Amino acid sequence: MKGAEYISQTQNTWCPGCGNFTIQHAIKSVLSDLGIPREEAVIVSGIGCHAKIADYMQTNSFYAIHGRAIPVATGISLGNPDLTIICSAGDGDAYAEGLDHLIFAAKRNVDITVIIHDNRVYGLTTGQYTPTSPPGFAGKSTPEGVKEDPFNPLDLMLSAGATFIARSYSRDKKGMEEVLKAAIQHKGFSFVEVLQVCATFYDVHTCYDDHVYRLEGNDPEDRRAAEVLVREWNYSGEGRIPLGILYSRDAPTFEERILAGKEGEIDRTGLIQRAIAKR
Repeated sequence: MKGAEYISQTQNTWCPGCGNFTIQHAIKSVLSDLGIPREEAVIVSGIGCHAKIADYMQTNSFYAIHGRAIPVATGISLGNPDLTIICSAGDGDAYAEGLDHLIFAAKRNVDITVIIHDNRVYGLTTGQYTPTSPPGFAGKSTPEGVKEDPFNPLDLMLSAGATFIARSYSRDKKGMEEVLKAAIQHKGFSFVEVLQVCATFYDVHTCYDDHVYRLEGNDPEDRRAAEVLVREWNYSGEGRIPLGILYSRDAPTFEERILAGKEGEIDRTGLIQRAIAKR
């Protein structure tokens, strides 16, 4: 399929310059390059500007409530492990409301790809701070500036057991496509944080342009090296920001463990009908 066939005809209301456009078109290109049919791809999203991607992609989709996109994606993956499941979540959506679900999906090694649209601000509600906003960030809820430090989600994911950790930048579409292709092909929990700039409420293009760099020659299977890389930038200082695959390892997936020993085809239609009948 051509990449354009993955884009819906729904009117797009993202702000001009929004980094979500890059993510949308990177996903489109990767699905096309991998030859994944639209009916075999699922986009699950939460609540926020990022979530509109469920409307803008011509694939199966599911809108979850705030912070609950990951458990929905987990359920879909258990129901049909053959699907390609991409979970889009915002930094507020995943790191605040849904942090427990993110940690447990990493711990279980659920076979989904989680893309965090991290603009470090609640853009849909016009400018409140999130867990990755830097100290001093002056938003609607913190007019005098944030009085706390941000946390490091990549470090948390490494500790939680994620088997694939990567970072991309919304001004680097080529690099993002390379990362997303590897993430989708990875068997297990793939965590991809995208530094997705909010052009309206927190435009930090200049800062990122000056500090990001592409990883070259690193060994993603080296756990100790990954520990250094995920801590190189602390989301508040001026350290360098590595882009690319920071960590990757093989491990049994949650789906494999749950479905182990079950012979033959799973009667999904029958399971759904019986579940409905019990309501």
